Amino acid sequence: MQKSFSGTKNLIINYVILFLGVAAGIALDQWTKLLAVKHLKGQEAIVWIKGVFQLEYVENRGASFGFLQNKMLFLVVASIVVSVLILILYARIPFEKRFFALRLCLGMILCGAFGNCLDRMRLHYVVDFLYFSLIDFPVFNVADIFVTTAAVFLIILLIFYYKEEEFDRIWHHGRRKLTED
Repeated sequence: MQKSFSGTKNLIINYVILFLGVAAGIALDQWTKLLAVKHLKGQEAIVWIKGVFQLEYVENRGASFGFLQNKMLFLVVASIVVSVLILILYARIPFEKRFFALRLCLGMILCGAFGNCLDRMRLHYVVDFLYFSLIDFPVFNVADIFVTTAAVFLIILLIFYYKEEEFDRIWHHGRRKLTED
């Protein structure tokens, strides 16, 4: 009985940590966008490093790199579906130290998805304001940083860190132990 209670307690703690982390990430994203609206909207770009990086207000009515312009309903629904799938996957990942990085990546993707989805639902566009002019990279925001960083680390983890047996454990068995077959 104590072991079951302990397992449930750990599960609740992990979800509370996920919720607090995602909430903090969304708060950071929304706060920086609020600052961008207040200080950059209708203003000239603020150059931090000439020819390299600047702050520039942009209202993005599409997805990354200008895809799906003015497809707001689709983008909101897609964000919600991706978020639900991430939560389902999160529930299947064993709550062990080995899988912390994987859970962290999923949490960061949730931050980005929710942050930009909030903009789309509230404003009908996403506020972008970070621009690397050196490489003419599309203007982006903090939510985009969460998603991009998490995706890069997720790819690295999937290729170099986790083993095929661990994926089998996640996809087919949820939180059960590998020896339970």
